[in-house]
Amino acid sequence: MNKTNTKNLTLSAMFVAIGLVLPFLTGQIPQFGNMLLPMHIPVFLCGLICGWRYGAVVGFVLPLMRYAIFGMPILFPMGISMAFELATYGLVVGLWYGKSRWKCIISLYRAMIVAMLLGRLVWGFAQIILLGMTGNVFTWQMFMAGAFFNAIPGIIVQLVLIPVIMLALNRTGLVTFRTGHIRKHM
Repeated sequence: MNKTNTKNLTLSAMFVAIGLVLPFLTGQIPQFGNMLLPMHIPVFLCGLICGWRYGAVVGFVLPLMRYAIFGMPILFPMGISMAFELATYGLVVGLWYGKSRWKCIISLYRAMIVAMLLGRLVWGFAQIILLGMTGNVFTWQMFMAGAFFNAIPGIIVQLVLIPVIMLALNRTGLVTFRTGHIRKHM
C-alpha cells in the first residue's frame, strides 16, 4: 500500500466519523436540522479530496453504518435509498471534479451541481423500486418534496460550506487549486 492510498483511507475513515456524528449536531435544531442534510457534506468532501472510489464507498456505507450503530436513518426504504444517493454523490463529484481541466471554484460548483442532480435522481429511482416492492407508490410530488423542496436549506449549506472548506484546505496545501496557464498582460 502506497502513501497516497494510506492517506486516502485515513481521510475516508475521518469522513465516515464526521458523517456519523454531524447529524447529532444538526439534530439539535428542531424542525430544521434534518433539512441540513448533514451526511452529504463529508461524502462530497471525500469524493473531492480522496477521489471517486473513496467517495462512492463512503457514501454507500455511511447511512448503513449509521443505521447499524444508532438506528437512524430507518433502513427501509430511506437508509437504502440514501446509500445509493450518497454513493452517487461521492462517485460523480469525484469523477467530474477529477476529470476537470482546471481545479478551481467553478469546476467545484459544476461537479457539485451535477452530483446533486444525479444523486437525487438515483434516490428517486431507489425509492420507486423499494416502495414498489411493498406495493406502495412513490409519486412525483413525493420526489419533488424529498429531493428538492425540503432539501433547499441543505443544498444552500452545501453550496456555501463545501467551497469554503476547499478554499481553506487549498491554503493548507491539502487541496491544490490550479487554473492552467496564466496569461501575461503587456
